[in-house]
Amino acid sequence: MTVIRNVQAELSRFRLRVLVASIVVTVCFGLLVTRLVYLQLLRHDDLQAQAENNRTAIVPIVPNRGLILDRNGIVLATNYSAYTLEITPSRVNDLERTIDELSQVLEITTRDRRHFKKLREEARNFESLPLRSRLSDDEVARFAAQRWRFPGVDIKARLFRNYPYGELASHVIGYIGRINAAEKEAIDESEDPSNYRGTEYIGKLGIEQSYEAQLHGITGVDAMETSAGGRATRRLTSQDSTPGNTVRLSIDIKLQKLIEDMYGERRGALVALDPKSGEVLAFVSKPTFDPNLFVNGIDQENWQMLNESPDRPLLNRALRGTYPPGSTYKPFMALGALQTGKRGPSVLINDPGFYMFGGHRFGSPENERGGIMDMRRAIVESSNVYFYSLANEMGVDTIHDFMKPLGFGQITGIDIQGEVRGVLPSQDWKRSYYKRPEQQRWYAGETISLGIGQGYNSFTMLQLAQATAVLANNGVKHQPRLVIAIQDTSTQVSAPVTPTPAQNLGLQQSHLDLVRQAMVGVTQGGTSTRVFAGAAYLSGGKTGTAQAVSLGKNEKYNASRMAERHRDHSLYIAFAPADDPKIVVAAIVENAGFGAASAAPITRRVFDYWLLGLMPSEQDMAAVSKGQATAPIGKPILATEVPWPASRASEALPVAAPVAAASATPAAVAPN
Repeated sequence: MTVIRNVQAELSRFRLRVLVASIVVTVCFGLLVTRLVYLQLLRHDDLQAQAENNRTAIVPIVPNRGLILDRNGIVLATNYSAYTLEITPSRVNDLERTIDELSQVLEITTRDRRHFKKLREEARNFESLPLRSRLSDDEVARFAAQRWRFPGVDIKARLFRNYPYGELASHVIGYIGRINAAEKEAIDESEDPSNYRGTEYIGKLGIEQSYEAQLHGITGVDAMETSAGGRATRRLTSQDSTPGNTVRLSIDIKLQKLIEDMYGERRGALVALDPKSGEVLAFVSKPTFDPNLFVNGIDQENWQMLNESPDRPLLNRALRGTYPPGSTYKPFMALGALQTGKRGPSVLINDPGFYMFGGHRFGSPENERGGIMDMRRAIVESSNVYFYSLANEMGVDTIHDFMKPLGFGQITGIDIQGEVRGVLPSQDWKRSYYKRPEQQRWYAGETISLGIGQGYNSFTMLQLAQATAVLANNGVKHQPRLVIAIQDTSTQVSAPVTPTPAQNLGLQQSHLDLVRQAMVGVTQGGTSTRVFAGAAYLSGGKTGTAQAVSLGKNEKYNASRMAERHRDHSLYIAFAPADDPKIVVAAIVENAGFGAASAAPITRRVFDYWLLGLMPSEQDMAAVSKGQATAPIGKPILATEVPWPASRASEALPVAAPVAAASATPAAVAPN
């Protein structure tokens, strides 16, 4: 049977199918062309950047941290490079097992494990974290032979901060530590957060913290070509990092060491200033601590020891310790009386050994001579009664208004952070400090003790040194400063730091001369005569003894029956030479009793060093450090003949490859 096909109909259907197929193909081809145009023209820059990022890795080159030097160029903070064993947790399947196996190749202590665990808690999972630091060449070689067994584990070169003299001047220098969350947030909000890319550590205290911007440097970058596995194959471009600047301090580190040695195991603070410039010559807080403990993260045992010690070694007593000034306040009270016209120098006051006010007996030390006192004799012999009566005549607000410009109870503006204000009492202060109305009222009897530096008075040794410098410098006040120059590492040009303009307080010269002459009398026939016997120069000074705890109404002070930490503090302020002062000192030895017994002997040796270039004999040093010396014992030694101790920088430190070379891999080098 023959089937007759409708050729025309089939041809129409075929043509329709071809048309539909053509349209589909055309649409698809159009979509491809559109996509191609979109990718090649509109997204070209974007995609090229992504491709480049897949092909390259940007590795930050962390700059060498700047050096810190003393005024004579002795290095107080530096860097060294060393190898570290590091783990990237995200690239390790079984971290604990890997560490256990590593411990069979290298020594991994319990402390190393604890420290690594702490770092993991603070860091991101893909960061490379150090497990062991300061590997020796032998350890590096042993790991290199077994490296294939440990994916995600590598040897890297890192920079480590080093404080060559350990505990010496640690409160001034400070230390660096790992960047915490608050610091990270501050960096992110800063003008140039990228400058800290790859940096894990930042200044935490002292000069390291206050001059972080100058010490840190400028981070560089390496653009590296990488394989599909993320390994570097070659360097494409490089921009070197710029090391941090060198910071030069006004501190004389040899003088600093002398003072710290003279304090021995005792607690206290001493500030020495150049009264003509405000430069800090020594800034001592005892006890101290070793900043090297913090460089690679302090362990729990050392942190607990420092943080819980009753001696509080982490407290910068010169900057943050506040004390009643005791009788060192009397010269300033006398100057205030003269300047305000409240009492003239020839006014006579009878000192019977006590002062009665409002039915209360204000006493004096049993060894005080007493008798008829004018202003000069009252300062020389440290008459409490004279200054009790003077405080009553002046009143608390007059005392406050005169003492404030001298710097008492004020921030001095020294160039390290953390300074405290202390307390310079006034009626307004008491109203704002206390909450209950009965506590806010100022009672007339509270003014009496202010005259001898007790009561609410509470100042730092830095404030006391600044006020003494004003007295020594004819009423001209300088802001204390620790940094005198910054050297640019790029140009090697050292630029002096411009000091804050001096302030003339307008004190009458005759008043200043009278008080200074009385303070010279203290060293020639007063309370510190024995200490300065035989000195080749004239100096002015004032001893002070300040209560650490209050005594009961009928209770007498007896040091032998009191706990050591309840005994009086020993204070001394001084300037020298008397006719043209080049150095002033304010010193306190906590719980050491009479000012001439402990604080004044230390000051005498400071002056001998600075003015005469003399160091105490070995016998004298031992006596001073125990509070058993007055004038120097034995034959002093020329400072130039005393060898400067070798620093820790001379110890054998494992040296890694140069950090610049180490940064040629994606393993970024970070300071430590």
